[in-house]
Amino acid sequence: MKSELPQTLQEAIEYFADKDTTFNFMAKLRWPNGVCCPRCGDTTPRFIQTRKIWECRKCQTRKQFSVKVGTIFEDSALPLNKWLTAIWLITNAKNGVSSYEVHRALGVTQKTGWFMLQRIRLAMQTGSFEKFSGICEADETYIGGLARNMHVARNKKRGRGTGGVGKAIVMGILERGANTKISKVKVKQVPNARRVTVQGEVRKHVQAGSHVFTDALASYNGLCQDYIHKAIDHAECYVKGNVHTNGLENYWCLLKRCIKGTYVSVEPFHLFRYLDEESFRSNNREDNDGTRFLKAVSGISGRRLTYRGLTGRDGEN
Repeated sequence: MKSELPQTLQEAIEYFADKDTTFNFMAKLRWPNGVCCPRCGDTTPRFIQTRKIWECRKCQTRKQFSVKVGTIFEDSALPLNKWLTAIWLITNAKNGVSSYEVHRALGVTQKTGWFMLQRIRLAMQTGSFEKFSGICEADETYIGGLARNMHVARNKKRGRGTGGVGKAIVMGILERGANTKISKVKVKQVPNARRVTVQGEVRKHVQAGSHVFTDALASYNGLCQDYIHKAIDHAECYVKGNVHTNGLENYWCLLKRCIKGTYVSVEPFHLFRYLDEESFRSNNREDNDGTRFLKAVSGISGRRLTYRGLTGRDGEN
């Protein structure tokens, strides 16, 4: 299957232009061992060829289902070829893809393009219970508007200087690569940069006894009880031997270029979705476009995001 998959955007558009090819690709991706009912798990559903759906005879109401049911595509009227093209675009664009670009490229409304991208970011969300080890870096950054661009009334509340007041705080932990292994990163939006918060994240994601390199922020003091902790004071220098946080600094640079250059303005309550997007591309940067696309598509199952849920209107009547 992999050898037949497209490796460039042009090949992808041509490959998924055929409806039967797209349908077979999705069915094989979702059910590599044979189609089964997403509700009861029955492996003998009846296929209705004219409508490209299945009917489960074991369910009491003889429920019908398609390849979209139980995925981020569920209840979407858009054809699969547009969905797959959008996934290709966002997974392989280093600085992201805006909803307006999706609107122009795929012939959908900007609102639809935004909703599509948010659902695709859910598929790009990867989590692992495996802790980092070896040499790790921990750092935090602040994401928000510049003080000089804010209204004077809002800027006064921030106090002197730009600082981090009024900005979203994002903490990252990077595991340095060794030999053929590339570095991996985990990022998370945190409420503050206090000791209990940042050290809690380090202990949650890094094995005890590992090397942990940070900057001179006082909140990291005390990690030496469980880790080989070394700090680099950026007021003096940025590198001392192998002690530095340059790996995460590079990641922050890419993240902010993506947010400031492509998305321009991101609401704090949606920020974690954009973090998932950038982390996915960073952690799979050594793959080619086709492999990265396949990994993103593999995450569509078991995840569903409605517009009401996305906009916080689930509780409305």
